[in-house]
Amino acid sequence: MATSSRKTSPASALASKRTLPGDPSSEAPSKRKSLALPLPLPSSGPFVEGSIVRIAMENFLTYDICEVCPGPHLNMIIGANGTGKSSIVCAICLGLAGKPAFMGRADKAGFFVKRGCSKGMVEIELFRTSGNLVITREIDVTKSQSFWFINKKATTQKVVEEQVAALNIQVGNLCQFLPQDKVGEFAKLSKIELLEATEKSIGPPEMHRYHCELKNFREKEKQLETSCKEKTEYLDKMIQRNKRYEQDVERFYERKRHLDLIEMLEAKRPWVEYENVRQEYEEVKLARDRVKDEVRKLKDGQIPITDRIEEIETQRHNLEARIKAKATDIKETSQKCKQKQDVIERKDKHIEEIQQALTVKQNEEHDRQRRISNTRKMIDDLQNELRTTENCVNLQPQIDAITNDLRRVQDEKGLCESEIVDKHKERETLEKEKKGVNDQIVQFDNLLNQKEFKLRQRYRDTYDAVLWLRSNKDKFKQGVYEPIMLTINMKDNKNAKYIENHIPSNDLRAFVFESQEDMEVFLKEVRDNKKLRVNAVIAPRNSYAERAPSRPLSELKQYGFFSYLRELFDAPAPVMSYLCSQYHIHEVPVGTERTRERIERVIQETRLKQMYTAEEKYVVKTSFYSNKVISSNTSLKVAQFLTVTVDLEQRRHLEEHLKEINRKLQAVDSGLIALRETNKQLDHKDNELRQKKKELLERKAKKRQLEQKISSKLGSLKLMEQDACNLEEEERKASTRIKEINVQKAKLVTELTNLIKICTSLHIQKVDLILQNTTVISEKNKLESDYMAASSQLRLKEQQFIELDESRQRLLQKCKELMRRARQVCNLGAEQTVPREYQTQVPTIPKGHSSSPPMAFQDLPNTLDEIDALLAEERSRASCFTGLNPTVVEEYTKREEEIEQLTEELKIKKVELDKYRESISQVKERWLNPLKELVEKINEKFSNFFSSMQCAGEVDLHTENEEDYDKYGIRIRVKFRSSTQLHELTPNHQSGGERSVSTMLYLMALQELNRCPFRVVDEINQGMDPTNERRVFEMVVNTACKENTSQYFFITPKLLQSLPYSEKMTVLVVYNGPHMLEPKRWNLKAFLRRRRRITFTQPSQ
Repeated sequence: MATSSRKTSPASALASKRTLPGDPSSEAPSKRKSLALPLPLPSSGPFVEGSIVRIAMENFLTYDICEVCPGPHLNMIIGANGTGKSSIVCAICLGLAGKPAFMGRADKAGFFVKRGCSKGMVEIELFRTSGNLVITREIDVTKSQSFWFINKKATTQKVVEEQVAALNIQVGNLCQFLPQDKVGEFAKLSKIELLEATEKSIGPPEMHRYHCELKNFREKEKQLETSCKEKTEYLDKMIQRNKRYEQDVERFYERKRHLDLIEMLEAKRPWVEYENVRQEYEEVKLARDRVKDEVRKLKDGQIPITDRIEEIETQRHNLEARIKAKATDIKETSQKCKQKQDVIERKDKHIEEIQQALTVKQNEEHDRQRRISNTRKMIDDLQNELRTTENCVNLQPQIDAITNDLRRVQDEKGLCESEIVDKHKERETLEKEKKGVNDQIVQFDNLLNQKEFKLRQRYRDTYDAVLWLRSNKDKFKQGVYEPIMLTINMKDNKNAKYIENHIPSNDLRAFVFESQEDMEVFLKEVRDNKKLRVNAVIAPRNSYAERAPSRPLSELKQYGFFSYLRELFDAPAPVMSYLCSQYHIHEVPVGTERTRERIERVIQETRLKQMYTAEEKYVVKTSFYSNKVISSNTSLKVAQFLTVTVDLEQRRHLEEHLKEINRKLQAVDSGLIALRETNKQLDHKDNELRQKKKELLERKAKKRQLEQKISSKLGSLKLMEQDACNLEEEERKASTRIKEINVQKAKLVTELTNLIKICTSLHIQKVDLILQNTTVISEKNKLESDYMAASSQLRLKEQQFIELDESRQRLLQKCKELMRRARQVCNLGAEQTVPREYQTQVPTIPKGHSSSPPMAFQDLPNTLDEIDALLAEERSRASCFTGLNPTVVEEYTKREEEIEQLTEELKIKKVELDKYRESISQVKERWLNPLKELVEKINEKFSNFFSSMQCAGEVDLHTENEEDYDKYGIRIRVKFRSSTQLHELTPNHQSGGERSVSTMLYLMALQELNRCPFRVVDEINQGMDPTNERRVFEMVVNTACKENTSQYFFITPKLLQSLPYSEKMTVLVVYNGPHMLEPKRWNLKAFLRRRRRITFTQPSQ
């Protein structure tokens, strides 16, 4: 079942019919998906090559599926506005590879696909004698791409364009294809553009090509003429300039002859230098060879000495090995001697330790006797002090009284400290609570700052006015509220888009006043004095803020509505009252995606004037004339200002709560100060009582301490007397142990003496071996001295050889460098030999050099001194030629070459210019004469059409200069009143109806001359008055229905009554209405049978 693009027009259909004379009202309905076929009347003529036989559309603009079969002559497409007439024109354009932008509707093909569909299709069948051409274009919206088919076979757009161009179809030419949105542009065509369009439309295929060739040839001719003129002038200037410099050039060449001789001398000098260096190289080489022989002889003489040194070295190694073995034996014996000495020393140390232990015991005994004496004296002193001490009175009652007082003070102090701790905890709790409240206030301030920041960025004047208002609120008598965007707080940020799309930005940044007087004071200060651009509004006297909506929300929930705009945010009562009275926010509901899906039902049943879905705003109006419901929808813009929510009432509560917390903190701090003072007094009293108690306890404990000390000292004395030592016994034991150690020591001394004798014998043997080794070393040293003397002489010779070899290498490199310079002077390559005729001599030279001074140097001196003298003389002669500028000679030579080159180029340019003029003459004759004849024919038919309408019009070929082929154009001049003169057709001089008549008649004048297969004109009769429309219609019918004329599409939404019709014309009626048949139920043949039955039965009734 076909569905329409809007619910207010449930269905539309297209029918086609060939009307019979006298029956202009015959119509045949058809649903969109039906195939519209013309009535089976006798053929009115064959189709022209390239005419449209069939147009098929699927999911294209207003159509689901539709197929149109036009006739071969005039096809008149009629129907009410919005039914889909121009959709057929769009299908023809896009189906024949036309640009979407040419239609004036959209720049992409995807926008022509029916809304809600991902793909669309247009198919055009063109008549061709060799077999019809079926072009199919499938448009994929998701891929933004079109797929092309020719006769059901995939192809490319370029191939389609070539096939269409081969049939002379030009959908971009306004003379052939004039869509509805381009009707006004036809009159805007310049004369040049109109000529080009006419050439392409009705001229022979080669006419436009000749015109383009003429423009190109003329452009080339202008360029060549300019080039020839410039080159001729430039050539004359250069010839005159060279004549002025001829004498200077002669003097320059005289100087150059001297410079050439100088150059020859400078060229020969490296060859002479090379020969001198080469001879030096040969001498050095011979000296190096002699030194090389001497070095060889010295090396041979050193061989016997080297052999004897090696023999002695072997003998020395053997002696050193024996010496090393003796040293090892001596070391081992010495180690044993040392061990014996260490044991003897340990025995001596042991004796010393025994003697020291005895001495320690003697000292301890003497110390014990001294300590016993001291202790007995101390006990006597303590007993005397104890006897002299008075009997103490009973101090316990005083101590108990002070203890009770001290306990009472400590209890009071503990209570006070407990209260201080409680106060601290209370203060910490209040501080935490204060911090939390401050954090919340900071969060609110940050959000408010975000809103203010956005306001400052977008509306700086409004932001400055807000700052002034906050500093001058005392100047106003009643409530003044900051801009609405700052006072509104969204309950849910995602709903901010509805409010910003509903309330204009001018009111969102407006200040709200409760008093007219306050608003005038504000505007005078802000607008007049500060020159700030701000908006201000007054809240209604009677509040609208709490006014109930006309219908409860519960009735609208079935359509997906969840709230009215007023319930989406909070605002001060005057601001809310203003918004309710001005924008009826309490009457505008907000829905969801579900609402959008059933929007047609919502519009019909609820009769709401405004509503919102998830992403769109709908406005519903009722036509004053037809009482029809008209709805429009717009997409919602993204919210910018209200996405930040700040609850000012909650912030005010937080500030009051913060003040209460600060008051409590002050009370707690005062209590803490008082408690700390009380605690300080209790500490002082506690310290005094403790000091008194300490003095009493010290007096009570003194006697007991003396008794304890006496008892302790008596115990110590008893222990010291028991710890007595027998010194005589200890001395006897020490003497016995020392005697035993001395016996062991004597035995060790005997063993040490034997070891020393052995060590002395080993040392004697070692000395004998060392003497033998010394003799061997002496002989070796003598031989090495002789060897070193010979080596020193060898090194000198080797150094001399190296120096001579380096000198040889240096001279060789110098020879090569001089040879390279000499070759460079003679322009010889590295491998190129010097010819015999250029050589003065053939000397023997090092390998790698095969050149010598050239024969050109024969007459020049052969020594460096003579060459230098001749060089100085020639340089002096050359310096006499002063005031000569080499640049002048270079420019002279360059100009001579350029003169020759320019002369040749000028000759070629003139030949080329003559060829272009000949080509222009030939092409102009082939283009201009047929064009003049074509324009005369157009003018004849155009004038006849205007004459039949009692008006005047003419068409002529206009140009200001006959040679400027790019300025040729067709000029249309018309007059619609006898009292006026002919005026050129322009977008401004004639009225819209006059331009439409002129455009239509010009196209009709082209009709019979046209070689294009069809022409499309969309709603060109809209601006015509009834008289002109009738006349134009008659001309269209008469012209388009003639034999051998091309196919014609005439689209119009309305027709006058009693118009003439022709059997050759085809009427295509586009229907649209709620009572259309479903496409599957529509049957053209059945409809015709019913129509005939009704027609046959009516006379009998």
